[in-house]
Amino acid sequence: MFDWIVSMVEQTGYAGVALLMFAENLFPPIPSELILPLAGFTAARGDLGLPMIIVSGTTGAVLGALFWYGIGRWVGSGRLKQWAARHGRWLTIAPEEVDEAAAHFREHGGRAVLIGRMIPAVRTLISIPAGVSTMALAPFLLYTTVGTAIWTTFLATAGYLLEDRYQQIANWVNPMSNIVVGGIALWYVYRVATFGRRTARQPAE
Repeated sequence: MFDWIVSMVEQTGYAGVALLMFAENLFPPIPSELILPLAGFTAARGDLGLPMIIVSGTTGAVLGALFWYGIGRWVGSGRLKQWAARHGRWLTIAPEEVDEAAAHFREHGGRAVLIGRMIPAVRTLISIPAGVSTMALAPFLLYTTVGTAIWTTFLATAGYLLEDRYQQIANWVNPMSNIVVGGIALWYVYRVATFGRRTARQPAE
């Protein structure tokens, strides 16, 4: 994976950075924590320009986020309710909670998308509820682009400053990613375990 990322950036330049960041949003095992610092390192060597790396990386990541937003729009609250009726415990949401969650996200979704795009392991997932809740495309793009640009700038600039020590960034970000993933896993287990109690408290319609 590492050799492939290095080869892609070195051989295809800005297009490779954009393509890798697009792929990273579709397949999270491809790590932005390596792509962008490596691209920043190539800028420090004078092979690429840092501003264009940031633009390319942001563009590719936003296009990847749009893919998952589209998936969320396709699923929609109606289909999600059907799935919740059949598999509510494993989805950790009851049908009657779907509309409430969608309304809450429409009200506060901009902040969630902006912050979520800067959190490892959450960056990709946050686009799906935005689509399910039918968040308007323009604000979704705005918050996604701003949050992604901040994350891209941070990683690429860090690689630029650290030069050949850019891999140290992954050593710092990866433990944070593991903590986030662990927290999500614990939250999921809790939601599954308490599903019956939560639905029992739901008022009958």
